Amino acid sequence: MNKLNPMKINSYKAIAFLAILISSFSFAPEKVKPMLKEEVVTYISEGVTLKGFVVYDENQSGKRPAILVVHEWWGLNEYAKSRAKQLASMGYIAMAVDMYGGGTTALNPQKAQELATPFYKNPQLGKNRLDAALNKVKEFSQTDPNKIVAIGYCFGGSVVLNSAKLGADLKGVVSFHGGLAGVQVNKELLKAKILVCHGGADKFVPEKDVIHFKHSLDSIGAEYTFKVYANATHAFTNPESTKTGKQFNMPIEYNESADRASWIEMQKFLNSLFEK
Repeated sequence: MNKLNPMKINSYKAIAFLAILISSFSFAPEKVKPMLKEEVVTYISEGVTLKGFVVYDENQSGKRPAILVVHEWWGLNEYAKSRAKQLASMGYIAMAVDMYGGGTTALNPQKAQELATPFYKNPQLGKNRLDAALNKVKEFSQTDPNKIVAIGYCFGGSVVLNSAKLGADLKGVVSFHGGLAGVQVNKELLKAKILVCHGGADKFVPEKDVIHFKHSLDSIGAEYTFKVYANATHAFTNPESTKTGKQFNMPIEYNESADRASWIEMQKFLNSLFEK
């Protein structure tokens, strides 16, 4: 009887082991990268033609939550659009909102103040413009009309907070370094949960505004989260803030760690609202 060569036996064993090892792995299909579809949309509020920016992932099927992005007092610029693109890459349909009309932007603080002042004097104007954007984004087949949130930066933060207090039909609002003064909160009107991401070194928002804001929400038992980022100034999330601050002698600068931490906080907030 012929004896098997021990080396051949070991070779067979190695091949068999390799086959078992390969079969034990389940190779998941590679995740499809987002294919962002960008659209400039026009809509009207009280006779004013507004020009927004909508973006969503074409490779994603079905309805999804919508996020409205309200710009800084500079107007609907590339920064607000970049945030909308980030959100679309995360699986949302996002709309960068035009608050001023015609896509108007400001190149200096004087013009920005001129454009923003009517909204500070009349917060209802901001809500009306935000409502118009909300109705526009609902027209998209990708939008889940029951899952809409608004986020805002600086001026935009003030707009979304005041709009929520005035009864905007939103699941939640997020303010990044936004103004905290404004209309008094009304328990009968407030529907949205609130997240505030505030810079601890923000010279544009006095401490008395912080205290009053928290006290007013506490007085009606509102659901809100207030995060403070140490050493973060006004406009801390915008990478261009440091340059802009130096150019116009404004106490603003970019804070990478606060930017990153506040974005993560927003993601947690959105996940809790949409149960993702």
